[in-house]
Amino acid sequence: MKPYDLVKRGIDVVVGSVALILSAPLQGVLALIVRRKLGSPVLFRQPRPGKDGEIFELAKFRTMLEPDESRGLVTDEQRMTAFGSFLRSTSLDELPSLWNVVKGDMSLVGPRPLLVDYLDRYTSEHARRHEVRPGVTGLAQVSGRNAITWDEKFAKDIEYVDNRSLRLDLAVIWRTFAQVARRDGISASGDVTMPEFMGPTRG
Repeated sequence: MKPYDLVKRGIDVVVGSVALILSAPLQGVLALIVRRKLGSPVLFRQPRPGKDGEIFELAKFRTMLEPDESRGLVTDEQRMTAFGSFLRSTSLDELPSLWNVVKGDMSLVGPRPLLVDYLDRYTSEHARRHEVRPGVTGLAQVSGRNAITWDEKFAKDIEYVDNRSLRLDLAVIWRTFAQVARRDGISASGDVTMPEFMGPTRG
């Protein structure tokens, strides 16, 4: 643990709580629109690994329709709607995750929480991303979001773990707002978001 980690947790609680309160009216409106356009449940909940690999339930606004073969809604691309794409591109779907921050599951800044299925596919170096709480945003996200490779993502995650500081967190948050405004790197080439991580690249 770094001395900054205690300060970081305090910042997460204070800023996360204020952001949660201030965004409550907006979240209420978005919840109504999600319910109308995408149906129930309004929130997408999924187990994700957090600090030290401990599993928690991530909460976000749902951005896809339910799978329905009769309507041709099978793949992520088919299930994604224009409104869902808007939520993702603006990161508004992440607003409910502020509750995860306040609870201590997540931090405002850190490696993004990935799928539980990926845990067994990590190398020991990849697994170091779990030395800190996962973040609502992170260094990998402001370095290309989903437009960079998995190897590049993990390298940025470890870079953050090794160099986390108030200065770096402020820089990541600032760059996050800039990237959201540009709506860059929302998806990888040929995918709605990012292709599944199948394990370390072998060359």
